[in-house]
Amino acid sequence: MEFDQSVNIVKKLKLVGHPYEIHRNTAFIKDMFTSQLEVAKFEGAGLRTVSGIRGQVKKGVKSPEGGFRASFEDKILMSDIVFLRTWFPVKPRTFYNNLTTALLADPCEWKGMRLNSQIRQDLQIPIPVNTDSHYCPIEREPRRFHPLHLSKSLQKSLPFASKPKLARPQTRPTYLQKRAVVLDTKERRALTLLQQLATIDHQKQVKRKAKQGEQRKEYVQKQTKEEMVKKEKLKEKIRKSMAKQQQEEAHRAKRTRS
Repeated sequence: MEFDQSVNIVKKLKLVGHPYEIHRNTAFIKDMFTSQLEVAKFEGAGLRTVSGIRGQVKKGVKSPEGGFRASFEDKILMSDIVFLRTWFPVKPRTFYNNLTTALLADPCEWKGMRLNSQIRQDLQIPIPVNTDSHYCPIEREPRRFHPLHLSKSLQKSLPFASKPKLARPQTRPTYLQKRAVVLDTKERRALTLLQQLATIDHQKQVKRKAKQGEQRKEYVQKQTKEEMVKKEKLKEKIRKSMAKQQQEEAHRAKRTRS
């Protein structure tokens, strides 16, 4: 610790509870606190559900022990998980050891206090383990939401754009699926002709796509050739300009010498 003893040392604390009774925006929460004293200490603290609804701790109730009443922005569900994020003060043990023996002429004679790990190792004392501090796997059941149900009277009063238009999935085969369709000779010929036309159209599309692919390849090859020619012309132009520039510099150098 530092010399400034006014610094408060705290650690994160996350308390989890579950609702057991809901009345509109008010809900009664359990399994978060163990006594009414803890509830009184956290009155006015901010709550939050997994779905994102914010709330506040109001007042404790007689039963169950540790239960309290809370208010939320919106109505929560029985399957919601309510949690409280807060800070818990940690007070370290304060002790000191006067090093009066450190002023000896021979500092090798001085021996300081042993650490806890050294004492446990010498006395073969196992390290204390707090099972409450271990991380446990989180197991949450999947939430199941009930389908939206609208009464017939409400559906009649709604405009056409807001009326439900999704039909329920049919488990039994309909009359159109059950009945046997018998085609006569004329209908059979018409169906055969339509199938033949569809086959011809499919073959034409396949040939058209293959031809388009070949044309695209030829176009890409042509573009690459043109780019190569342009690069060669540009290189030749740069080479000629550089040679001309060198000749001009050589003539200038001769004039200056003469």
